[in-house]
Amino acid sequence: MNEAFLKACRGEATRPVPVWLMRQAGRYLPAYQEIREKIDFLTLCKTPELAAEVSVQPVDILGVDAAILFSDILIPVEAMGMGLDFYEGEGPALTPPIRTEKDLKGLRSIDPAVDVPFVLETVRILKKELSNRVPLIGFSGAPFTLAAYMIEGGTSRSFANTKRMIFESPSLFSPLMDLITEVTISYLRAQIEAGVQAIQIFDTWAGILTKEDYSRYALPYVSRVFKGLEGLGIPGIYFVYDGGHLLESTPGSGADVIGLDWRTDMETAISRLGPNVTVQGNLDPCDLFMPEDELRAKVDSILRQGQKAKAHIFNLGHGILPEISYEKARLMVDLVHELSA
Repeated sequence: MNEAFLKACRGEATRPVPVWLMRQAGRYLPAYQEIREKIDFLTLCKTPELAAEVSVQPVDILGVDAAILFSDILIPVEAMGMGLDFYEGEGPALTPPIRTEKDLKGLRSIDPAVDVPFVLETVRILKKELSNRVPLIGFSGAPFTLAAYMIEGGTSRSFANTKRMIFESPSLFSPLMDLITEVTISYLRAQIEAGVQAIQIFDTWAGILTKEDYSRYALPYVSRVFKGLEGLGIPGIYFVYDGGHLLESTPGSGADVIGLDWRTDMETAISRLGPNVTVQGNLDPCDLFMPEDELRAKVDSILRQGQKAKAHIFNLGHGILPEISYEKARLMVDLVHELSA
């Protein structure tokens, strides 16, 4: 197996530096588009053979050093009892939003083998399909991010409903977070038992919080998730989107690797995190529109800065955009391998 990614997760500096892309199984790939023309997103997530197929596509096409399970962070939320729909160009809709004690009582814990068997079957198929070529990453949303989606009923600009619950109804927010944390631990443990070799927790909306509020209302629950996975021998990555102001707090999550978005340059981020932290990132996804010589210089700069960390996994600072050509994504992967060799 190509173990560069797992070695880096364990804090071993590797040459070349391993690389994978967030959302690497997705809309920028023509092979994925062909499948999506025949099937909607949620059905694709719930069809193990096809979900496995699109998970493998970027390994074959781009030459990345890890595969990531094709799914969505809201899959376990639907299993908890919420209605889930995806609308093209608008994102997810969760119904009814969790705003009252009655709404909270309508939620339940989950048994992954019973409630999301398709996710675990996808993992099992992937293990066979990948044939130990590269490691397989499983994932979940972080408790705060899932709570924000559930309270808002989808995405939001202000997250006023979420913050209102935090400050006005802590007796509602706290048990909601406890339940989501319990579900997240159960969901990730099931993925690990099915065969994933690393996990990433996406905290897409934690960046809306001040550092003080993050340390009180989000970080402790992420820490509980990582603690709940201790002893399973699986490295964990924690990625906070738009979380530059939270950098010093994120190692407290207990993650083995801290993912970085592109807003804070790698060198500055490492100086704030300290040299004993393994980092992942952090090319701006829009940099993939650059001509080759400029992209080469940008990749080289991030790789050089990444040498100051304990270990470095190259990635984008967020998910790859559907407008990017797969040829440019493949070029980026090749550049990372060439320049870091």
